[in-house]
Amino acid sequence: MNAIADPIARQLQAVAEAARAAATLLARAPAEAKDAALRAAAAALRAGQDALLAANAADLAAHPDLAPAFRDRLTLNPARVESMAQGLEQVAALPDPVGRVLAEWTRPNGLVIRRVAQPLGVIGMIYESRPNVTADAGALCLKAGSAVLLRGGSESARSSAAIRACMAQGLREAGLPEAAVQTAPTQDRGFVGAMLAASGQIDLIIPRGGKGLVTRVMREARVPVLAHAEGLNHVYVDGAADPAMARAVVANGKMRRTGICGATETLLVDAAIAPALLPLLVTDLRALGCDFRADARARAILPELPAATEADFGTEWLDAVLSVAVVDGVEGALAHIRRFGTEFAESIVTEDAAVARRFLDETTSAVSLWNAPTQFCDGGEFGFGAEIGIATGRMHARGPVGLEQLCTYRYQVLGTGQTRP
Repeated sequence: MNAIADPIARQLQAVAEAARAAATLLARAPAEAKDAALRAAAAALRAGQDALLAANAADLAAHPDLAPAFRDRLTLNPARVESMAQGLEQVAALPDPVGRVLAEWTRPNGLVIRRVAQPLGVIGMIYESRPNVTADAGALCLKAGSAVLLRGGSESARSSAAIRACMAQGLREAGLPEAAVQTAPTQDRGFVGAMLAASGQIDLIIPRGGKGLVTRVMREARVPVLAHAEGLNHVYVDGAADPAMARAVVANGKMRRTGICGATETLLVDAAIAPALLPLLVTDLRALGCDFRADARARAILPELPAATEADFGTEWLDAVLSVAVVDGVEGALAHIRRFGTEFAESIVTEDAAVARRFLDETTSAVSLWNAPTQFCDGGEFGFGAEIGIATGRMHARGPVGLEQLCTYRYQVLGTGQTRP
């Protein structure tokens, strides 16, 4: 191992060992202690708001050239600090997922077999510059009985450290180990590589960020990964859509917050209603500051729209830009989504229940919605209290990852002296 890698490996070993010890204690910690830690951390966030906002301002000042959408994700304000605090309290109010009996049955020989939820152990969280993830991930892992090692983007290092300090205060007040929630001891990029190679030290890696980050994690990890692809989300406005509802759903799905992974990136409009409805949709969105990339059929209706390339329909804009295509009914919408989608979230707007059912059944995305914007693809909106990310893989968990998805399970077998023949 070279001279640069040696100290990084030693740093990882130290925090991983502390996390493992903390995870052992958390696995048997009573729900009351975990909930008390979360409530105390929420109080610490509120009490430390001025220091937290100052740390965030320093992060922002150190990176003046960030793109607007990236800057929005990085920025904290009093409302967002309060939202983080409320998120911790909401997680505290949820049922403890650890120790749940998921299934129980009795065999003909009298053995009773139980499938019981248990913590994952040590989770490594690698994410880009969203300071709120530090609080959300810390809270969810803590409640689920696992220790977490957080490695956020360097742009948010000061903000994340301030949030982690509030989490540590909550843990201390509840008599739980501070090492249950740790941030990376260095911003050296080599630490990410060390986390990805830490088989036996970290039990699960969860990346949360853009395509480059997720691709790297999937390529290099020697630890199981719970990941998501890009949020290349579509909303299809069917010929049987209520026009007013369609306008509200499309505007909210795209422009509520353009930089989040649940934002709508492509609008598909049924050719049957496109001549009448598409101009209204474009007018609404343009008034909100949206730009467009449109296919030939959409430009035949609105020639002033910029022409879309094929690459545009495969782009997660994370900005006030929307790809637009006119399609032939639900069949055309499904074909487009199969070609360009990333199995994150898809929405249909229609009053035709049969068409909606087909769309919901035939899209393979982690989340499909009917008459609701794609931005509802969110753990808080699902009632999970918060989420650690959106999973689009086919194993373990899909969609918003909350407390239940952060547990694995084991079996307990209860006998009365039976022996195998």
